[in-house]
Amino acid sequence: MVNKNPLAGETVIFTSTKKSDEPYELVKQLGGTPVSYPLIRTEERISAKDHERLVQAQSYDWLIFTSQSAVAAFKQKLQRFGLNSSNFQLKVAAVGDKTAHALEQIGFSVDFIPDVFSADVFVQQFNPQGESLRALFIKGNLAGTLISTELSLTVDEWTVYETLPEITSADRIVELVKDEASVSILFASPSAVTVFTERVAPEIGWTDFTIGAIGHITERALREVGAPVHAMPETYTLPELVRTLAESKGRN
Repeated sequence: MVNKNPLAGETVIFTSTKKSDEPYELVKQLGGTPVSYPLIRTEERISAKDHERLVQAQSYDWLIFTSQSAVAAFKQKLQRFGLNSSNFQLKVAAVGDKTAHALEQIGFSVDFIPDVFSADVFVQQFNPQGESLRALFIKGNLAGTLISTELSLTVDEWTVYETLPEITSADRIVELVKDEASVSILFASPSAVTVFTERVAPEIGWTDFTIGAIGHITERALREVGAPVHAMPETYTLPELVRTLAESKGRN
């Protein structure tokens, strides 16, 4: 018999910034209670050179985005200086459907998305043809170096946002895990894992709740600090992670 409410009685904590209602509504449909306690927050990095960098960006062959946060910060800069997608006659690459959708929402066509939504797969699959091609990687301050160092074309970087810890959420997670009978905690980035390791794990450890992860890089970050990973989807999105979590709960 199929369990239509595999998350019944489960409190599901999302540790990433809420960008869509979809995964939260899905938790409710599956019988659970979703809670948003982001362990990180992002802020646009503003510089006196922003307008100059926007003008320079128009001269590249490719723009590369690996997160919705980078798109959001880039959008803020465009709006501040009265620019839009029509000012950019170039190609755009995105890691992930959600990032691609955010770009399309501000008028950009996305020319390349890797099969797996991860930077290491991106550098394996992204191989544009042409001589002396130049790309601009629009990124956050904690982005890794793979894209900048492992591609065949010349890649410059522009850091447009900062990732900062959200301490109040850490305190709330500690309280919730202590109070609730059954909790699942979902991680979408190594940055969230770092904050949890420093601020939450010393209080409650890693064993009294179910852990879900998006992506093998986040999974690796969890395992490196000694945490188990109970659910990880093949497609790296939050709705798929919720479905994978529900499947694992439904089997128990």
